[in-house]
Amino acid sequence: MKQGTIKHMAFFTLKHPLDAKETEVFLKDGRDILSNIDVVENFEVLRQISPKTNFDFGFSMEFKNQDDYDTYNNHPNHVAFVNDRWLVEVERFQEIDYVLYK
Repeated sequence: MKQGTIKHMAFFTLKHPLDAKETEVFLKDGRDILSNIDVVENFEVLRQISPKTNFDFGFSMEFKNQDDYDTYNNHPNHVAFVNDRWLVEVERFQEIDYVLYK
């Protein structure tokens, strides 16, 4: 990761059972919709394996700078995904944004 890059991660648990078709569809749609926003780099869908947290999945992505991160947050596809899917299907979540230290 380069200096100035923002790593954005959202860890979450869905309202659907882990093995439900709806879970698979949500994760696929998240990948397809969010990774296709031009400013998104290194998009990953992650599965939690640690017993130290109660979140099941994560989306991780990077942005070159704050302007790209702001573009993503305001992009119509991101806004629609949040309103139509995230707010409806996600039970709980935590967002974390990092930049390199020094």
